[in-house]
Amino acid sequence: MSSDDVAGAASDTTDPRAGLRAVTSLRQLVETLELRQVEAGLRAGMSWNDVAEALGVSRQAVHKKYSKRIDPTIAVPRRNRS
Repeated sequence: MSSDDVAGAASDTTDPRAGLRAVTSLRQLVETLELRQVEAGLRAGMSWNDVAEALGVSRQAVHKKYSKRIDPTIAVPRRNRS
């Protein structure tokens, strides 16, 4: 099923069970795509703050959600704490 088909099923309220399953599929797809984009951003030299701004969340929120999920080979700049 294509993402367009899933989106259509998610917006169709005539069969709530199918709609809810479609919403779950879309949520999983969004989570996968977001992780891939976070990794791409970090590989491109973006900071956690840059990624957070692009996602419209706090740096702490994006770091908490993704710091342990990203590819460990990505060299993420560390902040100096003074």
